Amino acid sequence: MIDSHCHLDVAAFDGDRAQVLARAAAAGVRGILVPAIRPATWSALTALPAAHPGAPLALALGVHPQVVPALAPAERPLVADLTAALAAARTPAVVAIGECGLDGATPDRPTQEQIFRAHVRAARDLGLPLVVHALRAHDAVVRVLREEGAAAVGGVLHSYSGPPELVPVYRELGFAFSFAGAVTRANARRPLAAARAVPDELLLCETDAPDQAPGPRGGHDRSEPAMVSQIVAALARLRDRPVAEVAALTAANARRVFPAAAPRWRATDPPP
Repeated sequence: MIDSHCHLDVAAFDGDRAQVLARAAAAGVRGILVPAIRPATWSALTALPAAHPGAPLALALGVHPQVVPALAPAERPLVADLTAALAAARTPAVVAIGECGLDGATPDRPTQEQIFRAHVRAARDLGLPLVVHALRAHDAVVRVLREEGAAAVGGVLHSYSGPPELVPVYRELGFAFSFAGAVTRANARRPLAAARAVPDELLLCETDAPDQAPGPRGGHDRSEPAMVSQIVAALARLRDRPVAEVAALTAANARRVFPAAAPRWRATDPPP
């Protein structure tokens, strides 16, 4: 299994990060993608693989749309020349650009969109796929991806919350779809419908840890990468497929969507 989106660098894991990684390995997690939240955290994020040399960690660098209104003065020059900043911060473990996108509940949409466009251009310049956050903003996200030529690099819609009708639209733009803890809850109607609609070759899974814990308590519990097994099991039930088959399928898809991560996620999964 591969957890295609986990914020392992945040303070919620400072007390037991090594143990979290050990539990993930014991659960069969063979790859973890850790996306950045803001420029102030890039340095600590890029140090994470060296601090845990046995862990199958890959990284993404970017600016989460929810932090855009709160960017510090020291961060804003980096955002103003994002391609150069990302290129300077990039390490061999960086395999994608993100987390980036648009958030409908966050103020200052014009600046969010400006920064999102800069991410797409940076991804094209650096030849890396995108990790996109799209919440209550799918029309605008589709428009930006089209206008900026995101199909040249593609990527993944993280924790996909859009309607199933948009699946073919994003597919034409070169994007896969990752699902998190919502698909373990029977009342999450739109994610469940979308998870059924996504083609096999575009299906990924994630924990979005420490957020979106699977099960009925959802955001009340801390999520962690080992819990991706519960996401896989939920997707298997939704699609009426064996759990091992969905685990292998989503892992293979993650390696294809993030090809630079494949050497870090080298372990072979059971054949479908």
